[in-house]
Amino acid sequence: MQNFVETGLRPEILESLETIGFKTPTPIQSKTIPYILESENDLVAMAQTGTGKTAAFGLPILQKINTENNKIQSIILCPTRELCLQITRDIERFSTNLPLSVVAVYGGEPINRQISALKRKCHMVVGTPGRVNDLINRRILDLSSVRFLVLDEADEMLKMGFKDEMDAILAETPKTKQTLLFSATIPPDIESIAGKYMNKPHKISVTHNNQTAENINHFYMVTSTSTAYPTLRRFADMHPDIYSIVFCRTRQETKDIANKLIEDGYNADALHGELSQGLRDQVMGRFRKKHLQILVATDVAARGLDVNDLTHVIHYHLPDETENYVHRSGRTGRAGKSGVSVAIISPKETNKIKMLERKIKKSFTRIMVPGGMEVFQNRLVNYLETLKTVEPNSFPLDQYWDLVQEHLNHLSKEDLIKAILSREFYRVYEDYSTAPDLNVSAERPNSTKNKRNRREKGRRFSKFSINLGRKNNMRPDLLINLINRHTPEYNIQIGKIDIQPAHTIFEADQHYEKELIKAFRKAKFKGNSLYVQTFKKHRR
Repeated sequence: MQNFVETGLRPEILESLETIGFKTPTPIQSKTIPYILESENDLVAMAQTGTGKTAAFGLPILQKINTENNKIQSIILCPTRELCLQITRDIERFSTNLPLSVVAVYGGEPINRQISALKRKCHMVVGTPGRVNDLINRRILDLSSVRFLVLDEADEMLKMGFKDEMDAILAETPKTKQTLLFSATIPPDIESIAGKYMNKPHKISVTHNNQTAENINHFYMVTSTSTAYPTLRRFADMHPDIYSIVFCRTRQETKDIANKLIEDGYNADALHGELSQGLRDQVMGRFRKKHLQILVATDVAARGLDVNDLTHVIHYHLPDETENYVHRSGRTGRAGKSGVSVAIISPKETNKIKMLERKIKKSFTRIMVPGGMEVFQNRLVNYLETLKTVEPNSFPLDQYWDLVQEHLNHLSKEDLIKAILSREFYRVYEDYSTAPDLNVSAERPNSTKNKRNRREKGRRFSKFSINLGRKNNMRPDLLINLINRHTPEYNIQIGKIDIQPAHTIFEADQHYEKELIKAFRKAKFKGNSLYVQTFKKHRR
């Protein structure tokens, strides 16, 4: 199907689509729009996130709704508040030339506003199961006139524990309605709902289960668990125009990684379940407007965040389930653009990469973690490139020009450039000039054998303490970088690291005990003197 005219949609809807730039239907839209327009039978459609599902069910429903009847004729259920708002916005854009009203109902907002909206003219409701069920129990939401029921991302609603609410809501709808179920996967629970509430549904699938889009390239970097964060930093530094979601497993990890990125000067923030609705809206609004370059999120929190221009999806940890990897990766490479999915893994996770390759039928390419000087040079070049585009008249510099010349006239052009670059890049150079290689072998190590070999070679460790701790934002990778920077002539092996509130206890090769203490005698960190000394546990 080459254009939306061929779908059979009304001129008013086609005009709206032209205004917002919709030209060619996606595969799921090409198959579902004509079917829903021509048939009243139920439908089960399997399609991944980002394939244009909202238009696939929304456009034909808009065409079939009777706008002269002010009763609720369609209800769309979805798993999260964010997706609820996104669907509502899309429906409103599609229906700009129609006298149609759509109301979004979701938790985390005062219910009274939503009750007032429902009491006015309302043809369509988009809602999350919990709030919809609440409104039904309050006898506010009447679904007796519903002709179209949509279950969007039905698999996610079940995963989030909404089965009871979904059962209760579906029981309130007429038996004669048309039910449209959209899901990325069809697990047994979905089959059960289809069997219980749907009448011989027609099935449409536009992708094989657990397969990602063709225009997404898959990469991975192998590093140790303790250096995953500096690996992420280096990757971001190599891509100054990065616009990415970084996926983490837990809320706490999401907060920790986002805080580190913010402290290190990146335009980043976190999206997780502990945020209030107001803060979630604020964070997502900033990300959509590209005021944030990096959004660190959990899988559930990122649901409903519809962004078309992501350059990268980064897996700080690989998900346990293949379908979650497919969901994550599908957030890049949208609207016909190419996308990049990058996983940061430890050697023991290489088997997961091989498993993913088999399941999604795509090959993964290993890329190396950039070296310190490679990152430094890249940042320097990008800074120089940005200078070329700076508008010299961005503020009234002319009126201060005599003052500028008075202070800088004695400097040659070369000395001035050196002074500017030294000021801008001294700390960056200090960080990266002695930065260690973060790449490790992709072969899964035999940890017991490695420990035995280390002791057999006669390497013994002494305990040391340094006057930096959690209050100084000390991290294992930061400690290792400090030691490497101040002892560049030695290859000092580091053992266990224990970060405490005000100091850090660490193991280091006892052969270099004197050299290590001496190297830090005049060392400073952020203007404060550093002290390294041997650590002896006091006994009582």
